Amino acid sequence: MKLAPHSKLVFIGDSITDCERARPVGEGLFGATGKGWVSLVEGLLGSIHPAHAIRVVNMGTSGNVVTDLKARWQTDALNLKPDWLAIMIGVNDVWRQFDLPRQTEIHVSPETYAKTLDELVAQARPRVKGLVLMAPFYIEPNRADAMRARMDEYGAIVKKTAAKHDALFIDTQAAFDAVLQHVHANALAWDRVHPNNTGHAIIARAFLNAVGVPL
Repeated sequence: MKLAPHSKLVFIGDSITDCERARPVGEGLFGATGKGWVSLVEGLLGSIHPAHAIRVVNMGTSGNVVTDLKARWQTDALNLKPDWLAIMIGVNDVWRQFDLPRQTEIHVSPETYAKTLDELVAQARPRVKGLVLMAPFYIEPNRADAMRARMDEYGAIVKKTAAKHDALFIDTQAAFDAVLQHVHANALAWDRVHPNNTGHAIIARAFLNAVGVPL
């Protein structure tokens, strides 16, 4: 496994990561890491590699776009001094272009997304032992769908950023695509964005495989 014993692993992102995690810091008892994929990762790491005693912290915040991450980057990422930092952001950056198309002032263009993500990763990279960048996703198998096509564009930005900064890249969209060969999108998420239990397990499995915990 890539995570060394006693590593501190911090996850940051939007509602898909948040999942009702504790405030101000999602760590500790009584479901503090939330009800989603981060909690599954914590449980599986603790059960498969108990001697490693990996410390898991969830800093997802519902509704966030990449510029929101920038505003809280120091307090919610850097100040926590993670050994490993995992970032998954971009769903809302794309979604607002489709569900609120006339409110252009809140849209995050690909250029702004790429520039901001690069700045955040550049700040974090020298401070951590490991960095994981996870592509945003839309649970829609039709790649010609406008929102799916746009999401793939932002996912490509994440992949390019990961390569530039020697970070692990997780193609979360591809993980969903593999399952979508067998089930309808509604079986994974009612709105094709917020996963159900199976959807969260898909994300957790992709993450664990990437850090060397095959499932």
